[in-house]
Amino acid sequence: MADTAGMAEIRGIDITKLVEGFADVGIILKNYVRVIKTKAREMRWYSKTSGYLTSPTTVGVTGDLIETAAKAMPVVIENSYTRNTSYVKKYFASSPMISLEDIKDSDPDVWGDIIKDSAIAVNKKIDSRILTVLDASGCQTAAAAGDGWNVDSNADPIYDFLNAIENIEAYGYDSSDLIAYMNPAEKKWLLRWLITVKGSSIPSFSSGKVAGGELMGFMGVKIVSDPNRPTDTVTIFSPSKAVIWKEFMPMTSAVVNDEGIGKTVRVWSEGEAIRPNPNAVFKLTDVIN
Repeated sequence: MADTAGMAEIRGIDITKLVEGFADVGIILKNYVRVIKTKAREMRWYSKTSGYLTSPTTVGVTGDLIETAAKAMPVVIENSYTRNTSYVKKYFASSPMISLEDIKDSDPDVWGDIIKDSAIAVNKKIDSRILTVLDASGCQTAAAAGDGWNVDSNADPIYDFLNAIENIEAYGYDSSDLIAYMNPAEKKWLLRWLITVKGSSIPSFSSGKVAGGELMGFMGVKIVSDPNRPTDTVTIFSPSKAVIWKEFMPMTSAVVNDEGIGKTVRVWSEGEAIRPNPNAVFKLTDVIN
C-alpha cells in the first residue's frame, strides 16, 4: 500500500522557501494576458466598442463627414463604452497536516510534491477562469473550415487562421502579437496537416516552421498548447488587448504551525479576469471532427 503524506517520512527542509519557489508553477495562459494589480474587491471597468471612429449618420446623411470641405466645421466623433462590474475570486488550497515526527526524519521530495501540487492546483484554476472569460459569449467566433483539421479531404487550417486574423484586424487591432491557444491534440493535427497533407506542396514552408517537432508559430501567430485547454476549440487572441487579470492578491503561501502536532501549507491567490476588448478574440470551434 502506498504511503499518504501523513505516513511518509519528511526530513528537515526550509518549507517557506520551497513554497515560494513553486509560486509560478503550472501557469500558462496567465503568462499571455496583462496582469494589473487592483486594490478593491469590486471592480468597475469599461468595455470600449471596437472599430474605427466615424461620424454619426443621420437622416439624408449616410457618408462619413470626417472628409469635408474647406472652412467647414469639424464633425464630432466619440467612443462608446459599456460599464461592467466584476468581483474578485479567491483560489485557496491546503496540504494535509504533516506531523512533527514525519517532518523531522523524512524524504523531502514528498513534502516538496505536496507544496508544488498545491500551487499547480491554484494556478491551473486561475488559468481556467481566464479561459472562461476569454471564450465567453460576445467574442468573434466561427467553425473550422470543412470537417476539421483531422479530415484530410477538406481541412484548411491556413484559411481558419487567416479568417481569424482578418476579423481581428477588421476591428482595428494589431495582429502582430496574436496567440493561438489550443489543446495538444489540436497542435498534433495541425502539425500532421502541415507535414503530411501539405508538406509536399509547400516543403520550404513546413520545414521552416517545424523545428525539432515543435510548432512555434503558424501564419504569424504564436502557438501555445496546454492540456488545460478543452479540445475542439482554438482561441486566437491579442494578449495585449483581449484580457486583463486584475490581481487583488498574488500567489501567497503560509506554513501553519500546530504546536506539538505538525505543519500545514496553505497557498492562495485572489483576482478576476476581465475582457475589455471582446473583438480582439476569435474563437475557432469544431476543430476536430
